[in-house]
Amino acid sequence: MKLTRLILASLILPFITYGCDTGESVTDAVVYEGARLITGDVVEPVENGAFVVEGGRFTVVGTVGSIDAPAGARHVDLTGKTVMPGVVNAHAHLASPRPDRTDQLQHWAYYGTSAVLSLGLDEGDVGFQMRNEVPENGARSQSAGRGITAPEEGRSEVPFWITTEEEAHAAVQELAVEGVDFVKIWVDDRGGQYEKLTSQLYEAVIDEAHANGLRVTAHVFTLEDAKGLLRAGVDAFAHGIRDQDVDDEVLELWADRPEVVLVPNLPGPGVVVDLSWLSGTIPADRLAEMQAGQQDRPAAQEAFGIQARNLDRLNKAGVRIAFGTDGSSPWTSHQEMEDMVRTGMTPAEVIVAATKTSAELMQIEAGMIAAGKLADFVILDANPLDDIQNTRQISEVYIGGERVDREALGGGWTGGGQ
Repeated sequence: MKLTRLILASLILPFITYGCDTGESVTDAVVYEGARLITGDVVEPVENGAFVVEGGRFTVVGTVGSIDAPAGARHVDLTGKTVMPGVVNAHAHLASPRPDRTDQLQHWAYYGTSAVLSLGLDEGDVGFQMRNEVPENGARSQSAGRGITAPEEGRSEVPFWITTEEEAHAAVQELAVEGVDFVKIWVDDRGGQYEKLTSQLYEAVIDEAHANGLRVTAHVFTLEDAKGLLRAGVDAFAHGIRDQDVDDEVLELWADRPEVVLVPNLPGPGVVVDLSWLSGTIPADRLAEMQAGQQDRPAAQEAFGIQARNLDRLNKAGVRIAFGTDGSSPWTSHQEMEDMVRTGMTPAEVIVAATKTSAELMQIEAGMIAAGKLADFVILDANPLDDIQNTRQISEVYIGGERVDREALGGGWTGGGQ
């Protein structure tokens, strides 16, 4: 027995000595130093900032020289760069097949989005399965499963079509079993084409959702429907009010429900924009077609004006503003941020909406450069607080502390990969 113990000790001792006697510890910690940090909160940026990423999270955030780096940590010099949290998109629509969804999430990650909520058009189980995954070089995702609407013949048949309160309760109960991240409802007659979801039906949906611990976000178009939804207890809006300028009554209703979040999803501004910055993921011939199609559109400018004025007024009234693009084109996150600035929001306010507030809405531990948060961040070559278009000047993207291989992704999409 003594001999056996001696043999075991001789086998184990070298490993103990290697780990302890050298004074070094095995760590995955990385210290990033020297950048301007836009933390995602409404505070001044941190100049000459420093932060530690370990185990996929931020563990320490401060300034160069003020933080203690873990022994054995790797150091990365970011002098001259600006770092902001990864963008959190609280309204998009992802494909249901796994390969297509993975490709989309990689596109989103390439453009600096670290989390996406797929809102109401998901078929099958893939959307729920992938909530627990972070695809290689891809963004995180959540799913609202199948949304709920009145019958809309000729449009998507994925959502539940309901006409009675019993059907409303049954639909929500099915979604509760699936554990959706949100219940999505559509309250819109699509320009008079359909009978919209009535107040009795959306009240039934909201009541049943709340009874099952779920929150409801609403696609809305008119001012009057927004008022009805606020009275009914809706938790968020997946669009702004689009038919007319908001009035004092809706501001009063919102003041009574300050927790309700607005995800504006602005329409295009109807003006010619430069798309050359998209060359990283779009083949040159396709990009040339897209640029050639750019033109001024007066009707679009008018529609944008209504929503721009409404967002400006709601933002100034203190309504919580989050962020979403509605569509699935990943670069639109940067266009949406620019359009939000067009309405009167400051770049700082827009970045908070697109990071911290959206992360809070999705109830994920991201959206900020702060100790304990997921290490989702974007390294930029210029400061977006000076010009919101600088969010497009991406040097690197990290999700969960892991670098997204943007060069390999872009080469594959444009035909320049191996």
